[in-house]
Amino acid sequence: MSEVREFKSSLSDANSRKFETFSYLPEMDAERTRRQVEYIVSHGWNPAVEHTEPENARSSYWYMWKLPMFGQTDVDTILREVQNCHNAYPGNHVRLIGYDNYAQSQGTSMVIYRGTA
Repeated sequence: MSEVREFKSSLSDANSRKFETFSYLPEMDAERTRRQVEYIVSHGWNPAVEHTEPENARSSYWYMWKLPMFGQTDVDTILREVQNCHNAYPGNHVRLIGYDNYAQSQGTSMVIYRGTA
């Protein structure tokens, strides 16, 4: 078993803040991000993109980028929508969510782009 580590973070240091599970892991490159999107698609989850200003990231309300992509199975289309959201709001955090119809909840959620604080 690996050693349990403390992740030092504070509200005053925007670069130290953690958002979603993947924030505690090394930053994902494009290939790892693609594999996560493939995972969402392989489980039949509906992808959705959300964004918010860094100062509001701790709020439970994030802005929805368009409607969820119900039934979308093309990974490139999903990644393109994430990129389009980031291009439209370059200073915002952008996250991808996979909605699980069966459990009627989020199957996964990850911040793909961190905004500037």
